[in-house]
Amino acid sequence: MVFQEESVNRMGVLEYIIIGAVIAQLFFTIQVVCNHHYALKKHQRQRIGYRPQCVLIVPCKGLDEAFDKNIKSFFSQAYEGYDLFFVVEDSSDPAYDRLLNLMARYESISQAKTVEILVAGPTESCSQKLHNLLFAYREISKETEILAFADSDACAGLNWLAQIVYPLRKDKNGASSGYRCFIPQNNNMASLALSSLNVKVCQLLGNTPFNLAWGGSMAIRVKDFHELGIEQIWQKALSDDLSLSRAVRRHHRKMVFVPDCMIASFQTTTWKELWEFSRRQFIITRIYSPLIWLFGLLNTTLGVLVLWGSPVVTILAFRACWPYAWLYSVPPVLFWGLQIYRAILRQKIIATLLPEYKEKMKMARYADLFFFWAWSILFLLIMLSSVVGRTITWRNIRYRLNSPLDVKIVDP
Repeated sequence: MVFQEESVNRMGVLEYIIIGAVIAQLFFTIQVVCNHHYALKKHQRQRIGYRPQCVLIVPCKGLDEAFDKNIKSFFSQAYEGYDLFFVVEDSSDPAYDRLLNLMARYESISQAKTVEILVAGPTESCSQKLHNLLFAYREISKETEILAFADSDACAGLNWLAQIVYPLRKDKNGASSGYRCFIPQNNNMASLALSSLNVKVCQLLGNTPFNLAWGGSMAIRVKDFHELGIEQIWQKALSDDLSLSRAVRRHHRKMVFVPDCMIASFQTTTWKELWEFSRRQFIITRIYSPLIWLFGLLNTTLGVLVLWGSPVVTILAFRACWPYAWLYSVPPVLFWGLQIYRAILRQKIIATLLPEYKEKMKMARYADLFFFWAWSILFLLIMLSSVVGRTITWRNIRYRLNSPLDVKIVDP
């Protein structure tokens, strides 16, 4: 009898947890729906009448998948008179000679006013990427009004530069950013999992105060770059986008997400590479945005527990013939239903924003819709692994993150 009472008490606590989680999921789904409608509302809007002098800076290290196609996309921007800077650490980098060949092929047909390939040399106090960006920044002309940044593993659409620049016509907007969508080049399970995990994060971006910049698709005014102290911050930091997002938020400026600046990234990965990449992202987030990281960890943990815990409670309720046992079937049906609904929404918006890759994303779409429950567990395991540790490897360089502005190069 005592055992039964203790079991009922424990089940009562679990019921409260499930109810709280379902309520949280409802609010979370509402936010996702709002983000979805925001993306649809902003999609394919005309961005005309604002063409400030702009420089596009693309740091390169090694030859990424689809490197030539990605680099060509930066030459092909429908933006008259922009400057285009590619920057490498050393001329021995294989990207350097390839960039020279691509420049000879595409410079004459580009609307870029100036194209340069810069050699920055090795870093001493920040990440190599930030060292490269700052080296290029110090080469810009005095007339430059906008700094735009892209990664060499991303393929931009023709109007990407015009779209990413447009929100910066308003002073309240501190910076603008798009995001990436991983397009699997090989439909192995690890690549499909990477694509699915990535779009779950993308779904959180919209007209919210919680937007974070992504360094492969972002822009900021030169005057704000000065006022926010980005140059000084980057001299001691590892992350370009999270450190910039942190500075924008601290100065009470808005980080604008631009749906049409969703950018394709062609990737093939293994389980080992997926784990290392994702864990690195979460460790960097933990150091630079601890509250967002903690919220993500708690929400993911609670989501996985309730995803599997609520069906268990339902089974126990029916087996024990509890009064109104059928009520216990409502939370799991609702919880699983909301998860499926969100998966459908995120795949629809990806197909809308990147229609040219809809066919290539077919298997990734199915993987997300049918295996979202498995990716949630994988997501949680990777997040839990990021609870400890401050050492990461990024582009073959090993760093230790002591704090957001204290980065040590362990092994160059």
